[in-house]
Amino acid sequence: MRRFAILLLVMAVVGMVCGKAAAGDTLAEVKKKGVLVAGVKDSLPPFGYVDEKTRQIIGYDVDFVKAIADKLGVKLELKPVTSASRMPQLIEGNIDIIAATMTKTPERAQQIDFSVMYFFTGQKFLVKKGTVKTLADLEGKKIGTAKGSTSEQNVAKAIPTATILSFDDYPQAFLALQQGKVAAVTTDESILAGMRGKAPNRDDYEIPDIQISDEPYGLGMRKGDKAFVDFVNATLIEMEQTGKAAEIFTKWFGPDTTTPLKRNFTITADK
Repeated sequence: MRRFAILLLVMAVVGMVCGKAAAGDTLAEVKKKGVLVAGVKDSLPPFGYVDEKTRQIIGYDVDFVKAIADKLGVKLELKPVTSASRMPQLIEGNIDIIAATMTKTPERAQQIDFSVMYFFTGQKFLVKKGTVKTLADLEGKKIGTAKGSTSEQNVAKAIPTATILSFDDYPQAFLALQQGKVAAVTTDESILAGMRGKAPNRDDYEIPDIQISDEPYGLGMRKGDKAFVDFVNATLIEMEQTGKAAEIFTKWFGPDTTTPLKRNFTITADK
Protein backbone atom coordinates (compact mmCIF):
# COMPACT_ATOMS: atom_id res chain seq x y z
CA MET A 1 0.00 0.00 0.00
CA ARG A 2 2.88 2.33 0.92
CA ARG A 3 4.67 1.50 -2.34
CA PHE A 4 1.48 2.24 -4.31
CA ALA A 5 1.03 5.60 -2.55
CA ILE A 6 4.63 6.56 -3.39
CA LEU A 7 4.03 5.60 -7.03
CA LEU A 8 0.93 7.81 -7.17
CA LEU A 9 2.88 10.69 -5.67
CA VAL A 10 5.67 10.31 -8.23
CA MET A 11 3.14 10.20 -11.07
CA ALA A 12 1.46 13.36 -9.77
CA VAL A 13 4.77 15.22 -9.54
CA VAL A 14 5.77 14.12 -13.04
CA GLY A 15 2.39 15.22 -14.34
CA MET A 16 2.77 18.64 -12.72
CA VAL A 17 6.26 19.08 -14.14
CA CYS A 18 5.19 18.01 -17.62
CA GLY A 19 2.16 20.27 -17.47
CA LYS A 20 4.30 23.21 -16.42
CA ALA A 21 6.80 22.53 -19.21
CA ALA A 22 4.06 22.25 -21.80
CA ALA A 23 2.50 25.50 -20.65
CA GLY A 24 5.75 27.35 -21.18
CA ASP A 25 6.57 25.86 -24.59
CA THR A 26 4.09 27.66 -26.84
CA LEU A 27 6.53 30.33 -28.02
CA ALA A 28 9.17 27.75 -28.90
CA GLU A 29 6.64 25.36 -30.42
CA VAL A 30 5.10 28.04 -32.64
CA LYS A 31 8.54 29.02 -33.92
CA LYS A 32 9.41 25.35 -34.47
CA LYS A 33 6.28 24.49 -36.45
CA GLY A 34 6.23 27.85 -38.23
CA VAL A 35 2.52 28.44 -37.62
CA LEU A 36 0.53 30.41 -35.04
CA VAL A 37 -2.96 28.95 -34.62
CA ALA A 38 -5.43 31.59 -33.43
CA GLY A 39 -9.02 31.08 -32.33
CA VAL A 40 -11.19 33.86 -33.75
CA LYS A 41 -14.86 34.62 -34.33
CA ASP A 42 -16.01 34.12 -37.94
CA SER A 43 -19.45 35.75 -37.87
CA LEU A 44 -18.91 38.83 -35.74
CA PRO A 45 -18.00 41.94 -37.74
CA PRO A 46 -15.87 43.92 -37.43
CA PHE A 47 -13.82 41.69 -35.09
CA GLY A 48 -13.88 38.47 -37.08
CA TYR A 49 -16.05 37.52 -40.04
CA VAL A 50 -15.87 35.93 -43.48
CA ASP A 51 -15.24 38.40 -46.29
CA GLU A 52 -17.84 37.90 -49.03
CA LYS A 53 -15.31 38.38 -51.82
CA THR A 54 -12.26 36.46 -50.60
CA ARG A 55 -14.06 33.98 -48.30
CA GLN A 56 -11.27 34.62 -45.80
CA ILE A 57 -11.79 35.56 -42.14
CA ILE A 58 -10.94 39.22 -41.59
CA GLY A 59 -11.41 41.78 -38.82
CA TYR A 60 -9.92 43.74 -35.94
CA ASP A 61 -8.93 40.67 -33.91
CA VAL A 62 -7.47 39.01 -37.01
CA ASP A 63 -5.24 42.00 -37.73
CA PHE A 64 -3.79 41.83 -34.22
CA VAL A 65 -2.88 38.13 -34.34
CA LYS A 66 -1.55 38.64 -37.87
CA ALA A 67 0.81 41.29 -36.48
CA ILE A 68 1.92 38.87 -33.75
CA ALA A 69 2.52 36.09 -36.30
CA ASP A 70 4.50 38.49 -38.48
CA LYS A 71 6.63 39.51 -35.48
CA LEU A 72 7.33 35.83 -34.85
CA GLY A 73 8.11 35.25 -38.52
CA VAL A 74 5.51 32.48 -38.85
CA LYS A 75 2.33 31.84 -40.82
CA LEU A 76 -1.08 32.50 -39.28
CA GLU A 77 -3.78 29.84 -39.16
CA LEU A 78 -7.28 30.89 -38.09
CA LYS A 79 -9.73 28.54 -36.38
CA PRO A 80 -13.33 29.68 -35.76
CA VAL A 81 -14.44 29.62 -32.11
CA THR A 82 -17.53 30.71 -30.19
CA SER A 83 -17.74 32.43 -26.81
CA ALA A 84 -18.43 29.05 -25.20
CA SER A 85 -15.77 27.03 -27.07
CA ARG A 86 -12.80 29.41 -27.11
CA MET A 87 -11.34 28.62 -23.67
CA PRO A 88 -11.77 24.82 -23.94
CA GLN A 89 -10.13 24.93 -27.39
CA LEU A 90 -7.14 26.77 -25.92
CA ILE A 91 -6.80 24.59 -22.82
CA GLU A 92 -7.04 21.41 -24.93
CA GLY A 93 -4.22 22.64 -27.16
CA ASN A 94 -6.23 23.02 -30.37
CA ILE A 95 -5.28 26.69 -30.66
CA ASP A 96 -2.29 28.71 -29.45
CA ILE A 97 -4.03 32.01 -28.69
CA ILE A 98 -7.56 33.40 -28.38
CA ALA A 99 -8.41 36.60 -30.23
CA ALA A 100 -12.17 36.57 -29.95
CA THR A 101 -13.68 39.61 -28.19
CA MET A 102 -12.88 38.12 -24.79
CA THR A 103 -13.27 40.25 -21.68
CA LYS A 104 -10.58 39.92 -19.03
CA THR A 105 -12.18 38.70 -15.79
CA PRO A 106 -10.75 37.31 -12.53
CA GLU A 107 -12.74 34.10 -13.03
CA ARG A 108 -11.31 33.47 -16.49
CA ALA A 109 -7.82 34.43 -15.29
CA GLN A 110 -7.93 31.44 -12.94
CA GLN A 111 -7.99 29.15 -15.98
CA ILE A 112 -5.95 31.02 -18.60
CA ASP A 113 -3.51 33.93 -18.86
CA PHE A 114 -4.38 37.21 -20.57
CA SER A 115 -2.39 39.75 -22.52
CA VAL A 116 -2.59 43.42 -21.68
CA MET A 117 -5.83 45.08 -22.80
CA TYR A 118 -5.93 45.64 -26.57
CA PHE A 119 -9.53 46.89 -26.85
CA PHE A 120 -11.97 48.53 -24.45
CA THR A 121 -15.73 48.85 -24.69
CA GLY A 122 -18.86 48.63 -22.53
CA GLN A 123 -21.92 46.40 -22.49
CA LYS A 124 -25.04 48.00 -23.97
CA PHE A 125 -28.23 47.00 -25.82
CA LEU A 126 -29.31 46.85 -29.45
CA VAL A 127 -33.05 47.50 -29.83
CA LYS A 128 -35.66 48.49 -32.37
CA LYS A 129 -35.61 52.27 -32.66
CA GLY A 130 -37.76 54.10 -30.11
CA THR A 131 -38.58 51.08 -27.96
CA VAL A 132 -36.07 51.50 -25.11
CA LYS A 133 -35.00 54.69 -23.33
CA THR A 134 -34.00 53.43 -19.87
CA LEU A 135 -33.06 50.14 -18.23
CA ALA A 136 -36.56 50.01 -16.72
CA ASP A 137 -37.99 49.58 -20.23
CA LEU A 138 -36.38 46.13 -20.36
CA GLU A 139 -37.72 44.83 -17.05
CA GLY A 140 -39.66 41.61 -17.50
CA LYS A 141 -38.67 41.43 -21.19
CA LYS A 142 -36.82 38.75 -23.18
CA ILE A 143 -33.22 39.69 -23.93
CA GLY A 144 -30.90 37.81 -26.25
CA THR A 145 -27.15 37.27 -25.85
CA ALA A 146 -24.50 34.58 -26.43
CA LYS A 147 -23.76 31.47 -24.39
CA GLY A 148 -20.58 31.55 -22.35
CA SER A 149 -20.20 35.33 -22.48
CA THR A 150 -19.78 37.83 -19.67
CA SER A 151 -22.76 39.63 -21.22
CA GLU A 152 -24.94 36.70 -20.18
CA GLN A 153 -23.92 37.12 -16.54
CA ASN A 154 -23.96 40.93 -16.49
CA VAL A 155 -27.47 41.36 -17.86
CA ALA A 156 -28.88 38.77 -15.45
CA LYS A 157 -27.51 40.87 -12.57
CA ALA A 158 -28.54 44.22 -14.07
CA ILE A 159 -32.14 43.18 -14.87
CA PRO A 160 -33.16 40.27 -12.59
CA THR A 161 -36.75 40.30 -13.91
CA ALA A 162 -35.71 39.80 -17.53
CA THR A 163 -35.74 36.44 -19.28
CA ILE A 164 -32.29 35.82 -20.77
CA LEU A 165 -32.24 33.80 -23.99
CA SER A 166 -28.72 32.56 -24.75
CA PHE A 167 -27.85 31.76 -28.35
CA ASP A 168 -24.81 30.03 -29.87
CA ASP A 169 -23.65 33.34 -31.31
CA TYR A 170 -24.67 36.99 -31.56
CA PRO A 171 -25.99 36.87 -35.17
CA GLN A 172 -28.61 34.35 -33.97
CA ALA A 173 -29.55 36.72 -31.15
CA PHE A 174 -29.86 39.60 -33.63
CA LEU A 175 -32.09 37.47 -35.86
CA ALA A 176 -34.34 36.87 -32.84
CA LEU A 177 -34.56 40.65 -32.38
CA GLN A 178 -35.47 41.12 -36.03
CA GLN A 179 -38.18 38.47 -35.69
CA GLY A 180 -39.58 40.06 -32.53
CA LYS A 181 -38.66 37.12 -30.32
CA VAL A 182 -36.57 39.31 -27.98
CA ALA A 183 -36.87 42.97 -27.02
CA ALA A 184 -33.12 43.55 -27.13
CA VAL A 185 -29.74 42.00 -27.78
CA THR A 186 -27.05 42.76 -25.24
CA THR A 187 -23.27 42.56 -25.47
CA ASP A 188 -20.36 44.93 -25.97
CA GLU A 189 -21.20 48.15 -27.80
CA SER A 190 -18.54 47.48 -30.43
CA ILE A 191 -20.10 44.11 -31.31
CA LEU A 192 -23.61 45.59 -31.39
CA ALA A 193 -22.38 48.38 -33.67
CA GLY A 194 -20.87 45.77 -35.98
CA MET A 195 -24.13 43.83 -36.26
CA ARG A 196 -26.19 46.97 -36.80
CA GLY A 197 -23.71 48.27 -39.38
CA LYS A 198 -24.02 45.13 -41.50
CA ALA A 199 -27.84 45.03 -41.40
CA PRO A 200 -29.52 46.28 -44.60
CA ASN A 201 -32.22 47.95 -42.48
CA ARG A 202 -29.79 49.30 -39.85
CA ASP A 203 -31.72 52.57 -39.49
CA ASP A 204 -34.52 50.57 -37.87
CA TYR A 205 -32.26 49.79 -34.90
CA GLU A 206 -30.34 51.80 -32.32
CA ILE A 207 -28.03 51.44 -29.33
CA PRO A 208 -29.45 53.52 -26.44
CA ASP A 209 -26.98 55.21 -24.11
CA ILE A 210 -27.43 52.58 -21.40
CA GLN A 211 -24.22 50.90 -20.22
CA ILE A 212 -24.16 48.16 -17.59
CA SER A 213 -20.47 47.19 -17.50
CA ASP A 214 -16.91 47.92 -18.65
CA GLU A 215 -15.39 45.35 -21.00
CA PRO A 216 -11.59 45.26 -21.39
CA TYR A 217 -10.51 42.71 -24.02
CA GLY A 218 -7.39 40.57 -23.73
CA LEU A 219 -5.78 37.91 -25.89
CA GLY A 220 -5.99 34.53 -24.15
CA MET A 221 -3.08 32.12 -23.67
CA ARG A 222 -2.52 28.97 -21.65
CA LYS A 223 -1.99 29.32 -17.91
CA GLY A 224 1.66 29.72 -16.95
CA ASP A 225 2.81 30.34 -20.52
CA LYS A 226 5.02 33.24 -19.40
CA ALA A 227 7.43 33.45 -22.34
CA PHE A 228 4.58 33.60 -24.84
CA VAL A 229 2.55 36.07 -22.74
CA ASP A 230 5.59 38.33 -22.40
CA PHE A 231 6.23 38.22 -26.15
CA VAL A 232 2.61 39.03 -26.99
CA ASN A 233 2.50 41.88 -24.48
CA ALA A 234 5.73 43.38 -25.83
CA THR A 235 4.33 43.16 -29.36
CA LEU A 236 1.03 44.84 -28.40
CA ILE A 237 2.80 47.68 -26.59
CA GLU A 238 5.14 48.16 -29.55
CA MET A 239 2.09 48.33 -31.85
CA GLU A 240 0.69 51.11 -29.68
CA GLN A 241 3.96 53.03 -29.68
CA THR A 242 4.40 52.82 -33.46
CA GLY A 243 0.79 53.78 -34.19
CA LYS A 244 -0.04 50.37 -35.69
CA ALA A 245 -2.71 49.65 -33.06
CA ALA A 246 -4.48 52.98 -33.68
CA GLU A 247 -4.24 52.34 -37.42
CA ILE A 248 -6.05 49.02 -37.04
CA PHE A 249 -8.72 50.67 -34.89
CA THR A 250 -9.33 53.37 -37.52
CA LYS A 251 -9.52 50.71 -40.22
CA TRP A 252 -12.43 48.96 -38.48
CA PHE A 253 -14.00 51.67 -36.30
CA GLY A 254 -13.02 54.94 -37.96
CA PRO A 255 -15.45 57.66 -39.12
CA ASP A 256 -15.64 56.23 -42.64
CA THR A 257 -16.75 52.76 -41.47
CA THR A 258 -20.24 51.44 -40.73
CA THR A 259 -19.20 51.06 -37.07
CA PRO A 260 -17.73 54.46 -36.09
CA LEU A 261 -16.49 54.52 -32.49
CA LYS A 262 -14.17 56.77 -30.51
CA ARG A 263 -10.89 55.19 -29.39
CA ASN A 264 -11.02 55.89 -25.66
CA PHE A 265 -8.10 53.69 -24.60
CA THR A 266 -4.39 53.10 -25.12
CA ILE A 267 -2.49 49.81 -24.86
CA THR A 268 -0.23 49.89 -21.83
CA ALA A 269 1.44 47.44 -19.47
CA ASP A 270 -0.77 46.13 -16.67
CA LYS A 271 -0.17 47.86 -13.35
